[in-house]
Amino acid sequence: MSSLILGLIGLIIFLLLIFLRMPIAFAMALVGFAGFSYMTSASAGMNMVVREIYSSFSSYTLSVIPMFVWMGFLAYYSGIGTRLYVFAYRLIGHWPGGLAIATQAACAIFGAICGSNTATAATMGAISLPEMKKYNYETSLATASVAAGGVLGVLIPPSVIFIVYGMATQQSIGKLFIAGILPGILLMLLYMAVIFLLALRRPQIAPAGPVASWKERLDALRGGLLEVIVVFALSMGGLFAGWFTATEAGAVGAMGVLLVSLAGRNLSWEGFKRSLFDTTKTTAMIMLLVAGSAVFGRFMAVSRVPFELASWTGSLDLPAFAVMGFILLIYLVLGCFIDALALVLLTIPIFYPIAVETLGYDPIWFGVIIVLVVAMGVITPPVGMNVYIIKGIVPDVPLELIFKGIWPFLLAIIVCLVILIAFPQIATVLPGLLTN
Repeated sequence: MSSLILGLIGLIIFLLLIFLRMPIAFAMALVGFAGFSYMTSASAGMNMVVREIYSSFSSYTLSVIPMFVWMGFLAYYSGIGTRLYVFAYRLIGHWPGGLAIATQAACAIFGAICGSNTATAATMGAISLPEMKKYNYETSLATASVAAGGVLGVLIPPSVIFIVYGMATQQSIGKLFIAGILPGILLMLLYMAVIFLLALRRPQIAPAGPVASWKERLDALRGGLLEVIVVFALSMGGLFAGWFTATEAGAVGAMGVLLVSLAGRNLSWEGFKRSLFDTTKTTAMIMLLVAGSAVFGRFMAVSRVPFELASWTGSLDLPAFAVMGFILLIYLVLGCFIDALALVLLTIPIFYPIAVETLGYDPIWFGVIIVLVVAMGVITPPVGMNVYIIKGIVPDVPLELIFKGIWPFLLAIIVCLVILIAFPQIATVLPGLLTN
């Protein structure tokens, strides 16, 4: 049996194990170990597994993950998300669909100190859904707008998926972070446009909220946005200026959120303990995924599946954008069944060489595209993690009703992808300035 055939069989077995509900990290590690051992020896396979797991868990570079994750959970438990929503709500809540539009603004700003789609969706869902229910928003639009807004948490820096992509491809995490700013703002504006147009067409589904006074807006500004500006300037500003590395930026950002929360007396002892507990769980999950993907990647390397696929793609008589469209379609389909982080770790060894080395696309731009397209999976059935989080917040709302409202926001993401493909400078201009 040829190595290529064995690699393809391994991929099929991996997908089968996922459908049988085996945790993705364990499925990758098991298939990677079994395939590598079959092609070499059991002793070589065991040595490879031990080496990859140890190198993953002892990596200094990976220490950036718990720092940014803790930063997000501290922001969550200290109530920064609530104050951000109040600020956005008082500023634009009186527009048609204003509460849902304010939610998108709050999600984007919260994403600047969070980096997690699930934390963003959970925070804003708990805050904004009761308000939208109070003003008789259509349930489908209200819930879907929050689930979709969570995507902004992984596109606007910091982002855990950007960190993992950067480590997998040896790209600058700082450049990836800054590359996500303009696409994140673009997606936020597209979300807002979708809500505004839906509200104009059917005003009854998203009634405007009350007009806040300028005093109320200034009070909300001091109570919410200034905290984020301080923390973002400390962590991301220092990273972009070259004062410290991405790992140090995560530590500075986490300490910044902690100090701001303690200064404002917004973080309880219980909230502090829960932030540590949730950070430990999330970091363990990510580290297991990274280790499992490393083992699986070694199997894919010896089976030569990525190289043969890259060679085959390069031989196609198709323009580069057509091949890229095919790759994105594969990501979209797989994203319906595989978690976003696991999907990045699984597919980057296969598609990164095709996109960057064969087709010549910019690796930073490709990272933004990948983060955006895999993020679609968190709001599409049947996985749709953000949708399930919203379902947990409003258990009386059927899942089908939330998914029904998702489609306009999916269209907004697709439009964002098309714009970024047509105008890649949107993602590359800021990293270029950072380099210069």
